Amino acid sequence: MTTDRLGADEIRRVVAAFRDALRSHQALVNRLNVYPVPDGDTGTNMALTLESVVAELDSAGDDLASTCKAISHGSLMGARGNSGVLLSGILRGVAVTVDEAGGLDGPTLARALRAASDGAYAAVPRPVEGTILTVVREAAEAAEAAVEAEPAAPLAAVGEAARAQGHDALRRTPEMLPVLAEAGVVDSGGTGLLLLLDALLHVVDGRPLPEPPDDDGAGPDLDALRQHADAGDHDGHDVGDLRYEVMYLLEAPDETVPEFKKVWSTVGDSIVIVGGDGLWNCHIHTDDIGAAIEAAVDIGRPCKIRVTDLMEQVEEERWVREGAAEPGAPEAPPEPVPTAVVAVATGDGVGRLFRALHVQQVVAGGQSMNPSTQQLVAAVEATAADEVVLLPNNKNIVAVAEQVAGLTAKAVRVVPTRSVSEGLAALVAYDPEASAEANATQMGAAADAVVAGEVTRAVRASSCDLGPIREGDWLGIARDGIRAVEAELADAVCTLLGALLTEEHEIITLIEGEGASAASTRRVTEWLAEAHPDLEQEVHHGGQPLYPYYVGIE
Repeated sequence: MTTDRLGADEIRRVVAAFRDALRSHQALVNRLNVYPVPDGDTGTNMALTLESVVAELDSAGDDLASTCKAISHGSLMGARGNSGVLLSGILRGVAVTVDEAGGLDGPTLARALRAASDGAYAAVPRPVEGTILTVVREAAEAAEAAVEAEPAAPLAAVGEAARAQGHDALRRTPEMLPVLAEAGVVDSGGTGLLLLLDALLHVVDGRPLPEPPDDDGAGPDLDALRQHADAGDHDGHDVGDLRYEVMYLLEAPDETVPEFKKVWSTVGDSIVIVGGDGLWNCHIHTDDIGAAIEAAVDIGRPCKIRVTDLMEQVEEERWVREGAAEPGAPEAPPEPVPTAVVAVATGDGVGRLFRALHVQQVVAGGQSMNPSTQQLVAAVEATAADEVVLLPNNKNIVAVAEQVAGLTAKAVRVVPTRSVSEGLAALVAYDPEASAEANATQMGAAADAVVAGEVTRAVRASSCDLGPIREGDWLGIARDGIRAVEAELADAVCTLLGALLTEEHEIITLIEGEGASAASTRRVTEWLAEAHPDLEQEVHHGGQPLYPYYVGIE
């Protein structure tokens, strides 16, 4: 049966269906992500933005005004990345229009899409065609044409016209944006946005949500695209041009924001600013983090500041992609057990270590390239067990892992491991014959008992309790913060270990990653032999990116 006017309940169903569609298409949308930075996170960011909307709706009133307000506020507060902030602006335009109209019918949909398009273009100082902007604009134009031809056009007809034109615009995005043509893909943000119209039509006339295509591992050559410098007049940058993504919420008077946008246009690119009524979500790519934040301080109060190293994120995306696509010998089907383990691993060697400790499913992921809830659910379902223990092995993945239990019929328990070292320690206590609940208790205690650390390189000058940090310094990091700052890698490892080791410790495990060398490992093991002769040493190849050494002390 077709519904021609949507109220609060139906609009909530549209949002939930959109969220589910983004989840199922997340990997596809990520794989299409080559602009403005080939970091493979558009699908993830859009899905996380919708998760925030759904969470806001869960605590909002059931009436239409409360529903629309929750969509606007939830998307603003939870927007992630360039694509998430743009999606927030689009959802806010739709929500305000629907609220003013008292519901959603055909003519209102046309006005809502126009508001969404106008808001999205206004959020970007230098709009680029061939992106999500083009898709939402052409969808709005088609909806308006449908209403102009038939003023009382049914909601399904207007939605179908918008969807059809949006897909046509998406098909033509490579003609507008050379980087898409070079990669052989269509725009990722536009692909994700069209799922909103699919969700609308699913609720309006019951048509099924689209299924994602089979993942054959094919995708654009993102490594080549890192070196891409488009000769056109749009503001394309490779990851080496603008290194950092800066995002924050800004509390500032609305009348000060136009001047703020002008200041930001001199600081960086990929600028998106959405919001209103004194609260704004701001996104920029820049080399000058300080200037990007100081511009906000001049007019108001920035909060929830997030800085992402885009070079690091692209490098980790490469590692996750190559690790997932790397062919290997076919694995034997897992042996059925009462309780299995799923672990997130960073590096080929780490994956082998986990499998040697009877992990049934290893999911690729890391510090900035977090696996999706969908990927973790698929891994849980692939185990030969009715109960599963999940090891995230990174603090950024714990929250995603904790959503899995509600999405599978299997009994799932999360041991909130924050590092690979904690994950390995937890596996020593794993008993496949025990229940997931009992395993989670024992494995959690084992993980808590290990002293974990890691060594990485500073990507910018900064400071900490130990003093100044220069770009390129090696940092030894423990649970409670930075414990070593050294110019040489081996010195950083030794200083970190010196700060963590006590006479009670018996075993130390070093896991070598990219950037480690035989010489630096030898210096560390020789220092250990001299300073702690009774300590048992284990050294393993992990192959993880960005962290030359993981450390585990027991």
